[in-house]
Amino acid sequence: MSIDVDAARKFLSRDFMDFCIRLGLIVAVVIACERIFAPFLPIMLWGVILAVSLYPLFLSLCRRTRLSPGSNAALIVVLGILLLGVPTVMLGSSFATHIFDVIGNFDASTYTVRAPNDAVKDWPIVGERVFAAWSSAYTDLPGFIESLQPQLGNFSKSAAKAAASTAGTLLFFFGALIIAGVMMAYGESGTAAVGRIFARMVGGQKGPALHTITTLTVRSVATGVVGVAFIQALLFGVGFMLAGTPAAGLLALVTLIMGIVQLPALLVSLPVIAYVWGMGDGGTVVNVALTIYFIIAGFSDNVLKPMLLGRGVSVPMPVVLLGALGGMMGAGIVGLFVGAVILSVGYELFMGWVDEESLTVAAAEAEATGVSDAAAD
Repeated sequence: MSIDVDAARKFLSRDFMDFCIRLGLIVAVVIACERIFAPFLPIMLWGVILAVSLYPLFLSLCRRTRLSPGSNAALIVVLGILLLGVPTVMLGSSFATHIFDVIGNFDASTYTVRAPNDAVKDWPIVGERVFAAWSSAYTDLPGFIESLQPQLGNFSKSAAKAAASTAGTLLFFFGALIIAGVMMAYGESGTAAVGRIFARMVGGQKGPALHTITTLTVRSVATGVVGVAFIQALLFGVGFMLAGTPAAGLLALVTLIMGIVQLPALLVSLPVIAYVWGMGDGGTVVNVALTIYFIIAGFSDNVLKPMLLGRGVSVPMPVVLLGALGGMMGAGIVGLFVGAVILSVGYELFMGWVDEESLTVAAAEAEATGVSDAAAD
């Protein structure tokens, strides 16, 4: 049978051209979709993270109330905005009022600085410099502030930028929370669609398992990282109020942020302990009790995190923790969740491949053993 080479060449050339055109169109559509969707990607990612984390609460409300899914989702969104917005506004208002009071007292020459405590000199490394600055402020406060004008100017600019950034972040989070509410309202259809996507990507057998791992990993990180940071910030906030620390709410917020970004909370508690011993009004017993309390609160995440991180997930806790930390280093706060999910899914795929190979070898050995036994009989 002879083959018409020219006809085959024309046929292959035409098919190859069609393939290239279709591939080019697909790539163009994907690039266009990526550019259109890119501005919304961060807020959509946070919306998905919040929706997955809050979905158990949403289901619980649906079971206990007679409201529609949309009403329950709206209730969660409103409560979330109130729980975050009201304390933030109160904190900002209190901080601004305190600043204006200090400025007013300084202008009226009624603001005074307490006499320096001699015990400050004994502080390691910075004791002498802190005592000298404190003494200068005590003896000549206007002159001391005048000497700090360049630093105060830079600080005020940084504070204004930080306030604007905080407000923008809060609005961003509110938007993500609203998107999460919409996703929760359509949770059943959304879950089914995501399940079909996983099944299409990795097969019908592994798809549901990876879908479950992804969901549980997001909730695990939300509980083990954000939840622990919130608990730790709450503990520190109570301690700051008991110690009479200025700007206790602001320090608690700083502790929360540091807990989320996985910085040790002792970076906040140690200066507060120094303040308690150097400038506090309590006695020795009170100072010792507060010191022990702050130390215990500072190390509480070492106990809570292993208990909560990775809970309910088949992936080992160190894998989830490494994924969260690595993702945060590469992509910020959202990387906590994305990194943990990617590493957990990768671990599960790898172990599934290892187990599949082991099962294949075991089946081959069993078959060989059966054949040899049959031959012996």
